[in-house]
Amino acid sequence: MSKLSQLAVGQEAVIASIDATNVAAVRLMEMGMTPGCSVKMIGSAPFGDPLEVEIRGYHLSLRKTEADLVELVS
Repeated sequence: MSKLSQLAVGQEAVIASIDATNVAAVRLMEMGMTPGCSVKMIGSAPFGDPLEVEIRGYHLSLRKTEADLVELVS
């Protein structure tokens, strides 16, 4: 499985799971990042952090460490 932080710009994937042992993961799930949901990488800042993704019709900015908590279906 790959992580959300490894997704290339313009690429889409489906969320397999989120590391629920981390406090930030709860916040991600509250923002709509749930298993089975499609996510698309929109872009990243010049130094690669933060990342911008599209999920459920809206854009969301995440730190790379937060995106590492999201596992994608391979």
